[in-house]
Amino acid sequence: MTLELHATPQEVMRAVEALREFASSEGVTEKCIFSLALALEECGSNVVNYALQGDASQVFQVDFECSGGSFVIELRDRGPEFDPTATAERPFQANDDDVPGGWGIHLVRRSVDDIRYQRVANENVLRLTKRLNAIEGQS
Repeated sequence: MTLELHATPQEVMRAVEALREFASSEGVTEKCIFSLALALEECGSNVVNYALQGDASQVFQVDFECSGGSFVIELRDRGPEFDPTATAERPFQANDDDVPGGWGIHLVRRSVDDIRYQRVANENVLRLTKRLNAIEGQS
C-alpha cells in the first residue's frame, strides 16, 4: 500500500490510521500495530517538521508491506539529507543535563526490529521492519 501525503500533522495521522487498517486486515496483532503506529507517527512527524519544514505544499511517500513474516514501513522525502540511524543511543532514563530532543528515534528503535536509511536519487529513504513471527500469536 502506498500513500502520498502532504507535510501536515493531519496527513501523518491519516497515514497512521491507514497503517492500522492495513495491518489489521493482514492479521497483525494489536500489540504489534501499536508499535508500528508509534514508529510511523514519530518518523512521519519528523519528516513533516524537520525535513519538509511544515510546508504543506511539500509531499512525502509512505509504503506499507506485509510479507514473509515481516511488516515494513518505508518513508521517502526530498528534504535535506539526514540519517536518523546515525543518532547516538540514549540511556534508558534522562539525566538532568540532557539536551532536549532525540528521544523519538529511541522510541522507534524500541518499536521495530530493524531501521535502515539510504539517500537515493535526492530522497531520504527510511525503512522500518518489524518481524511478525517474533510477536506472540503470529506465525
